[in-house]
Amino acid sequence: MIKFIKNFRKDEDGAVTVDWVVLTAAVVALAGAAYGAIESGSSDLTSSTGDFISGKAPS
Repeated sequence: MIKFIKNFRKDEDGAVTVDWVVLTAAVVALAGAAYGAIESGSSDLTSSTGDFISGKAPS
């Protein structure tokens, strides 16, 4: 039983998988946040541009 515990403590195969899962989740979360910021910014810009153009009198 002691040998099993020592081998279990030395084994690092699962730790690499956990690191990649956490890293991938962080990248996905950052991409979602960036998409939200870009989407709301572009919607505001489109709305402002439309208001500006509709306020101009035809020449």
